[in-house]
Amino acid sequence: QVQLVESGGGLVQAGGSLRLSCAASGSIFSPHAMGWYHQAPGKQRELVATINSDASTNYADSVKGRFTISRDNAKNTVYLQMNSLKPEDTAVYYCNAKGLGWNIWGQGTQVTVSS
Repeated sequence: QVQLVESGGGLVQAGGSLRLSCAASGSIFSPHAMGWYHQAPGKQRELVATINSDASTNYADSVKGRFTISRDNAKNTVYLQMNSLKPEDTAVYYCNAKGLGWNIWGQGTQVTVSS
């Protein structure tokens, strides 16, 4: 069974940077796509960025130019580099992986940006 484990969240001042990591462990892991979503208190979970097996990427408009998603297939790990963070980026960030007939989530990591 595949598990996703996120790390790298924390508290940072506005304008600062954080790098999130999501490592997959378990049985054979060949996702078609991996991505990051976030959920602020009282709001729905929203897409932040995704990266496909062909390395194509997709970003929410709110993070374009500030966040970069990348993927190390050899390590079964996806990263989210977050720069120029804003207080409105504060949320729990969840890693996601999708394959043929399956879709799994990590436990989430808190990102808090102070003004």
